[in-house]
Amino acid sequence: MNGVETQKVLIADDDPINRQVLAELLKPEYTVLLAKNGEQALERAARHTPDLILLDVMMPDLDGFEVLRRLRADPVTAGIAIIFISGLDRPEDEANGLKMGAADYIAKPFNATVVMARVALHLQVVRQQRLLEHLAHVDALTGLANRRRFDESLAAEWQRARDSGTPLSLALVDVDSFKQYNDHYGHPAGDRALRAVARAAAAVAHRPGHLAARYGGEELVLLMPDTDAALARQVVRELTDALAELAIPHAAAVAAPVLTISAGGATLQPGETASDLFAAADAHLYRAKQAGRNRAEWRAQ
Repeated sequence: MNGVETQKVLIADDDPINRQVLAELLKPEYTVLLAKNGEQALERAARHTPDLILLDVMMPDLDGFEVLRRLRADPVTAGIAIIFISGLDRPEDEANGLKMGAADYIAKPFNATVVMARVALHLQVVRQQRLLEHLAHVDALTGLANRRRFDESLAAEWQRARDSGTPLSLALVDVDSFKQYNDHYGHPAGDRALRAVARAAAAVAHRPGHLAARYGGEELVLLMPDTDAALARQVVRELTDALAELAIPHAAAVAAPVLTISAGGATLQPGETASDLFAAADAHLYRAKQAGRNRAEWRAQ
């Protein structure tokens, strides 16, 4: 589908004929998952997080209303779009499902054209919502995560590190003499240079869970969960080496005739808050700048 990931639809219906008909209808366009009862629907929704669930109301173990209630109560599945499919044709049944959070309601016997149209409509809404969520967390200039995404990730990773005892490292990165670069080469060139630094940062933040983000202006941040100080310092060295290979000319620089960075880093210590960790990295970035730039300063552990 033109490089776009195929969306997943879970069909939950105790009638095997209904499951087969719906599956054959949807398979050409979507990845189809099947569940023959409510418990199976809950398990597969939690495991596969489908984009949409076609949910039969009348099932023998858990009815569709109870399945919907449990889906909405679980943070993993709470946001999945639900379309009820039911032989119940009373208006109050439809209203009840919609009040509980179903996105739509299709009556049996269903019309194939109507099913396809409504599934396509709701999956388009899902795509648009995810695009908006993605854009809300991406820096428009560099394509890196933005400050909002970083703040959320730092809070989550700090909590995880505290609970599990795993290391968490953080590095703040500042492009040296960037104002002078903009003044000398112009802001369009400055934007290109910043994007080049961002690409290099994204390339070194390739380990599981690592995040490269633009914190503001010419300042980037590397969040490195499950990473001790030695490995985190290696990541920053990789970024420095990558920029050295790019050798972006900077005639107005103080530290070197090419674009360079300064960095400050720290690894979480027992009893520290996320704010403490950030402040330590920021303090060491200041030290790197005061020491002449084009270097990294890391808090001794």
